[in-house]
Amino acid sequence: MIFNNHSNFEGQHAFLGASKFHWINYDETKVAESYSKFLATQRGTILHDFACQCIKLGQKLPKSQKTLNMYVNDAISFRMIPEQVLFYSENCFGTADTIVFRNGTLRIHDLKTGVVPAHMEQLEIYAALFCLEYKMKPADIEMELRIYQNNEVLYHNPTVEDIAPIMDKIITFDKVIRRMKEQEG
Repeated sequence: MIFNNHSNFEGQHAFLGASKFHWINYDETKVAESYSKFLATQRGTILHDFACQCIKLGQKLPKSQKTLNMYVNDAISFRMIPEQVLFYSENCFGTADTIVFRNGTLRIHDLKTGVVPAHMEQLEIYAALFCLEYKMKPADIEMELRIYQNNEVLYHNPTVEDIAPIMDKIITFDKVIRRMKEQEG
């Protein structure tokens, strides 16, 4: 048998694909809801890319109380770096939406385009990764973390008591994973 050529789909996954087989148990309402979430995720990716380009180009958006506009304009005003990878090891790294460290203050902003409530712990992990990668003691710097979502800005000024335990967990858990990898190989 000669199979049809679908090389343009190689490496891609269909929404109703075999690898995401749970949809066979859905009804029409559930599949519509699931596809809606999928589209929202795609929209979020596009909005993040757009925001990143605006920030890199220094292109402010019209002043308003809209999430995207506030996020982009604040990032430009604070001269932040978009999409910065923070690296501790191959087992623990992440990409901050925007970040800057200036005059002893670490600032990390996160753009959330979905409706699921955001968690500040994600930004605390970025702060811990920053401190580990750049050998900063959280007690020696000021920190302001912001989440932009639903036309609001959530602010958090973590303390050493918030960040140091996360740093310790990163170090400890990375060692656990490294030992397991060594035992495998």
